[in-house]
Amino acid sequence: MKTNKYILTLTLLSISLFVSAYDAIGHRIVADVAYHNLKPKAQKQLDKILGVHGIIYASTWADEVRSDKKYTYSYQWHYQNLSDNLSENDIKMLLANPTAEGEHLFFALDSLTRRLKINKNDTEALKFLIHFVGDLHQPMHLGRKEDLGGNKVDTKWFGKTINIHSLWDSYLIEFKKMSYSEYSTYLLDKFVPQKDKFKTYSILQSVEASYYIRNQIYSYDSSDTNNYHYTYFFSDKLDEMLYRGGIQLANILNTIYK
Repeated sequence: MKTNKYILTLTLLSISLFVSAYDAIGHRIVADVAYHNLKPKAQKQLDKILGVHGIIYASTWADEVRSDKKYTYSYQWHYQNLSDNLSENDIKMLLANPTAEGEHLFFALDSLTRRLKINKNDTEALKFLIHFVGDLHQPMHLGRKEDLGGNKVDTKWFGKTINIHSLWDSYLIEFKKMSYSEYSTYLLDKFVPQKDKFKTYSILQSVEASYYIRNQIYSYDSSDTNNYHYTYFFSDKLDEMLYRGGIQLANILNTIYK
């Protein structure tokens, strides 16, 4: 009986790890796009600190350490609760005062960047920063406080009940049926015409873009249960967020490691 319970526990754990593993793909896509847009000096320094292509492999570390009690404080760094109908000035004020509503994603991005400017070899801060720039470009990490960024908002996904946060964390990316490297290569090709424009965008503009899509997600007609309609409507928006996340991460790292 004990053996059967042990096998069942391992099976459930394996299923859990498999389901959550897709989250890693999005972060690796962002990191891979960033790696291809690092300046030679920055790329060389990052490879030295994290290992060759380490920026990609370290991109999921901040999620992995959430099971370590030592890093409990970092859990709230993964998201920034935003109210509906914020103006550009409202968002600008929150970025300028990153602790105004507690120590969340905006605080993490600000403080980690400062840490790295003081000590470029601060590996922990670097791995956190790589991950959180990715989180910033996942629109549901800027979701409503009352529904935990969409975690309490259920939807049907090809017959399965999921929440809209996991839809954007995992299922939309999985729907593309590409590995992280295939997906990042696709994005690097797709956005060649917009590359120079995206390189000029600030963190504020990244927040605004992510927040805009977040609002579209919340206002999407939930009576439309055709998931192909959903993927068609949001596919380009998902691609843009992943690509812009990579470009924004490269911009930050190029500045730090110039």
